[in-house]
Amino acid sequence: MPAARRMPGAIAPVTHADPAPLAALSSRSLKGRLRVPGDKSISHRALMLGALAAGRTRIRGLLEAEDVVNTARAVTALGAPARKDGDVWEVLGRGVGGLAQPDGPIDFGNSGTGTRLMMGVIAPHDITVSMVGDASLSKRPMGRVLGPLKQMGLEVEGDRDRLPLTIRGTSRLVPITYALPVPSAQLKSAILLAGLGAAGETTVIEREATRDHTERMLRHFGAEVTTVQRDGATHITITGDAELEGREVTVPGDPSSAAFLVAAALIVPGSDITIQGVLVNPTRTGFYTTLQEMGGDVTLLDQREEGGEPVADIRVRCAELSGGAVPAERAPSMIDEYPMLAVVAAFARGATRMDGLAELKVKESDRLAATAAGLAANGVRAEAAGDTLVVHGEGRVTGGGLVATHLDHRIAMSFLVMGLASAAPVTVDDTAMIATSFPEFRSLMEQIGAQFGGGGA
Repeated sequence: MPAARRMPGAIAPVTHADPAPLAALSSRSLKGRLRVPGDKSISHRALMLGALAAGRTRIRGLLEAEDVVNTARAVTALGAPARKDGDVWEVLGRGVGGLAQPDGPIDFGNSGTGTRLMMGVIAPHDITVSMVGDASLSKRPMGRVLGPLKQMGLEVEGDRDRLPLTIRGTSRLVPITYALPVPSAQLKSAILLAGLGAAGETTVIEREATRDHTERMLRHFGAEVTTVQRDGATHITITGDAELEGREVTVPGDPSSAAFLVAAALIVPGSDITIQGVLVNPTRTGFYTTLQEMGGDVTLLDQREEGGEPVADIRVRCAELSGGAVPAERAPSMIDEYPMLAVVAAFARGATRMDGLAELKVKESDRLAATAAGLAANGVRAEAAGDTLVVHGEGRVTGGGLVATHLDHRIAMSFLVMGLASAAPVTVDDTAMIATSFPEFRSLMEQIGAQFGGGGA
């Protein structure tokens, strides 16, 4: 029987491979200049705002990982077709309030960002949407986002707070003023996206800075967004009944993906690499600041602005590292990088204490527990208690362990980086989920000299 044919530009279905263990081997010095794929956070938002804008949005550098592809499929299902035309993705938007009832459930795979932000996108529409995800995503709590959206008028069948769930939006959404109980860019973004369709001004108050990509991109698409400092907090206000227009968007390199290459170059002796065109938005650079404080040779070159976001080339050379303290207030700017930082800390001399990590417990896995277990499996002494992780670095790592990834892409990639500089190989039990955020991980690592064995992605 002949294989089914796809229309040009159609979105390929996401497939999931069987578990694929992989070992990272001690590698020689890493060298080269390279680029990482587009930023995942900005890619999600570009697709969603393209769907809510009137007319055509063209996106260059979109991250073509599973999480983002699932968002492209979601906006397509809601009546705003997203397709690839050469090197550019195009979204034909329907305007705020113009999204359509989907034919069936929308599958978000493993993407918490896609799911939570899309709840805000759907909220101001008179449609009913069933949302589903994979086993990992279905365990993650959604109540934090659903709470304020229900205050605005969103309805949730059965009052569930985990996928699968069905939500009903309304064109009569009401604006709210909402103080974030915890620093969360996903929560802030969902409320602001819903506020686009509310009659009046919706305000989010945050005590600690979180990623501001949504505010920047909303302005880029023509929304009226104001940000003011008052009483020690940031008040972000969006004016509802908004009319957005299709735009050109260029997605810079993802700093969270770049973090794995940066860390590898810091701990593999003799390494010297440069990563070009990386997003250096100050709400995303806590990891790089921390590495510099530990003695890391990390330099930002040719700093510039592209598409409303700050960008730079990052040069990294191997260096002797010292432990230190990472303050809790830095967590929002590096929440995805803590597993990688914990691995780097194992190669430093002295203890590294990381505070304010409660959010790690509700990621794709309990990343705090998974990170501590992975360190222990490879001979690194560490303690995880409450929202604190302390890693006792000795300047070297024995390795030789098998790491349980718990379907978490960042756990997998972090411990593969460990294996590149440890005395014995480090094996992770699965690599299939790496494709959700960084499908080019292995190929780019090998491009600069990393060595792997035992199959895997």
